[in-house]
Amino acid sequence: MAANLLRIATHEAENQLALSLRQAFLLLESNLRPPFPLTIPTSEEYQVTNELLEKLVDSARNQLLWVTGEMVDVSAVGFDALLVSLLRQVVGGDFTDGNLWLCFEVATLFLSKWDSLLEEEPMVLTSGLYAFLRLLADHCRVSSRNSKLEALVRLEIEFCLKMLREQFHLCLKVGRDVIRLLQDLHHMPEFQAVWRDLVLNPTVFGTSGFLGIAQFYSTRTSSRYFLLRIPPMMETHLRFLLTQVKLGGQKRHQAWFASKYLFSPDRETLICDIVRFICCTHHPTKEIIQSDIIPRWAVIGWLLKFCRKNYVEANAKLALFYNWLFFDERADKLMDIEPAVLLMVCSVPKYVEITNSLLEFLFLLVDNYDMEHKEMITRGVLSSFNCLISKGVIHTFDVLTSSGVIFPLLRERLATFLLGMKAGIAKELRPIGVSNQCLPALKFPNSSCIGTPTPSPKKQQMGVQESQIGSNSIDSVAHPRTLIEDLGSLVQNLVEAIKKSDEAGLSILQKILDLYVSIENLPASGPNSVRSLSAKISKDLEHKLFTPVQCFLDERYSGTEVESVTSIIIRKFVFSQKERTQEMLSCWSMDGFPVGPCLLSYASRLAYEANKLDNLGKSIVSDSLPKLKDSQVPLLKFHVKDCHNPLNSNQKCFETFDSLSELDRELVAKLIDDVFIAYKCFLSHLKTTFHNREGETTLSKLLLSDLISCSKWKGMRLKYLCQSLFSHLPDLSVGEEGIIRLLMSCLDDGDILDVKFDIGLRRYSLFGENTEAILSLIKTSLKWESLEQHKFWGLLGVELAVSGVRLEKLILNFFCSAEINDPSLCSTAVGGLLSICNSRAPTPELVGAVILLPNHVFQAFAAAVLSTWAHLNASLLFDSLAEFSEKHGSQNGESIFSNPTGVMVNHSAILWLLNYFDARGVNLSYVLGGS
Repeated sequence: MAANLLRIATHEAENQLALSLRQAFLLLESNLRPPFPLTIPTSEEYQVTNELLEKLVDSARNQLLWVTGEMVDVSAVGFDALLVSLLRQVVGGDFTDGNLWLCFEVATLFLSKWDSLLEEEPMVLTSGLYAFLRLLADHCRVSSRNSKLEALVRLEIEFCLKMLREQFHLCLKVGRDVIRLLQDLHHMPEFQAVWRDLVLNPTVFGTSGFLGIAQFYSTRTSSRYFLLRIPPMMETHLRFLLTQVKLGGQKRHQAWFASKYLFSPDRETLICDIVRFICCTHHPTKEIIQSDIIPRWAVIGWLLKFCRKNYVEANAKLALFYNWLFFDERADKLMDIEPAVLLMVCSVPKYVEITNSLLEFLFLLVDNYDMEHKEMITRGVLSSFNCLISKGVIHTFDVLTSSGVIFPLLRERLATFLLGMKAGIAKELRPIGVSNQCLPALKFPNSSCIGTPTPSPKKQQMGVQESQIGSNSIDSVAHPRTLIEDLGSLVQNLVEAIKKSDEAGLSILQKILDLYVSIENLPASGPNSVRSLSAKISKDLEHKLFTPVQCFLDERYSGTEVESVTSIIIRKFVFSQKERTQEMLSCWSMDGFPVGPCLLSYASRLAYEANKLDNLGKSIVSDSLPKLKDSQVPLLKFHVKDCHNPLNSNQKCFETFDSLSELDRELVAKLIDDVFIAYKCFLSHLKTTFHNREGETTLSKLLLSDLISCSKWKGMRLKYLCQSLFSHLPDLSVGEEGIIRLLMSCLDDGDILDVKFDIGLRRYSLFGENTEAILSLIKTSLKWESLEQHKFWGLLGVELAVSGVRLEKLILNFFCSAEINDPSLCSTAVGGLLSICNSRAPTPELVGAVILLPNHVFQAFAAAVLSTWAHLNASLLFDSLAEFSEKHGSQNGESIFSNPTGVMVNHSAILWLLNYFDARGVNLSYVLGGS
């Protein structure tokens, strides 16, 4: 008689699939004896694992696991799909006995059938890796309070490490989410060793062509892996929610879903799996997108609000943005990144706390997720923004950059960040206090914005209020044609005004600029076009327009940097909200005027004065700046004064004030940032012009050109330009070869010392924390003049002492490079590295790098470093040597110094160690833990 397979409650109808199976058994019972037919059942005939597993009686569950093992042994057709189905039935965050039993049995099955799986279906092992890495994070978190988990955790660790150490080439096929899962296990010693090898010693994995984590980052994880953590029944309910439920009627469905799958605190960890599934696996059709079905971003927003623990929320946000960090339009899918941007845009203004939280988290990821690959991550996020616009997912970023309900710092950061997007733009983005002509505008497709954007700030009224143009008063409702005629009349009167006095000329110029930016439309050609007006003004002003600064720090000087033609134009450019000032500056720059150098000098002088105020203010217990004479900060005084001009800005920077001492430090700092942003915008506009006329260029090259021009001006202190550049424009200056060499050639010893102080105090960085970029800079510096190299190594040594750069990686890569073959060329660099090593503590990683240095040149380097370390901290040195020896020792446990293991040890290092211990009558192998 056929037994029941399922546990059926009294109120439940009999399961039709179970009924059909029992009837099939009765019909086929006679055929269950040899010889067996070789026909293969259809997919509809073997869905027990997907639909019935959770209801199977214990004996049937045990039989299912047994038969799965037998199928693997005989390489039965479809056994890989059966294993994947079993993996999906192991629920994350579920610590019931039944679920833990199933997880243990499946893990045991994967390990016991390792050879068969590797031979027949190796890709199913990658499914096991993804599932068990993810489950380990949950199980380790509660293993201390659940003794039943200890054996399971050891089993999961064994399988995952076996995959990572023995079949790493298969792990690479999973893609970037392997790194996301490994980071949740960084606290476990077994995986800390994996992390160290991934970062410092990628060749240990024995996979040809694997050079580092970036290779994982560049590979999109297939959607089938995300299904592994979504049980089949949950998938059915999620897809129903995302394809059938209408927006506005989803609350009861969401409440039911939460009560079924997220009912306990431990189940919260499923949220990150659900977010990855929604983003990367469930891609709705065009018909659903255009319907009133609840969109994916709304479901994700609900899930984020459901998070109660901080680490759960952080993991969910990472799951949402993870593909943004490494997005490449050629390999990644737009639908993977779409929910995040729509959630941010559509949450304004009703749920703006979500928008603020997501923007803040995104920038935290860009700045801190992986400093070694920050450039790659920045490029990925920029590519995401660019693709979302170019493909029409959203119509404009105004809702994020112009909305008053979003945190000002986030708005400014986003606006600045978007400067890195490619040119080809027609829509303007408006950062606070910066003219939106600086920002490259995005060309949007002919599709409406998804969601209702926040209205842009109120436009400036047409015309110039309370200003006199000759003897006529122009009010705010003047006709555009009249305003254009008045503008032409003012330009004609500029020469006469200048002849009368400088003050009269500056007054007329101010009125010209005010009227110029207030007119909505100027003709593209003719006497009143931008080009014609620019040429007329430059001809009338002659030598007064953008003249070089003669004395950067002279407080009595009242020329270009304070109250002058140039400073008035610069302030109008910084504060106005029109693209036309950008066009005028570009025209003057193309005509040969040093617009860029003057902008850079202005911004740097302003930063210098603000820093002076801040430094003096730190000696006074007060929340405001100290009272100082106007003559001590003349440029800042006039800049703040112009900030109050209602014709210069839509938003006031400050309320009325009597002295600079009343200004808040944060507001002053914001003013300085805005000027540097404006300068960067000018470079961006110029870059587009140069690209169209002369080919490709970069913002950093344009900055270097301006810096070179400034360095030639009499009285210019390049040190102060350096301070402002690396503090306010690090993305254009840090690690840039041309800029750094210019500093090495122009700064004297006193200036170099001041820069060392600044670096030591972490006020800014010259070289950054990208090891490959620093190594490239070192190789380039080998061709510099000797004095330049000495200055370079003096600064690099100070920065390496306070940065997170892995010195051991830098040393090994440098000594293994081809450039090291010429001792005469590399002596200064090697001397610099010697000084840096001597100043460092002998950690196991650093000692290991010195021991493994090649033997071809600079033989005594390793011995000299070891000798210094032995003199300064012998105990730490030999502890590190012992740890290094144990890590790289032979299989029988002997030291690498006494037993050949295939590891090439530096000759000078081993000779020094032997001599050192011989002189003390001690055996080296004994000290280092050998037999």
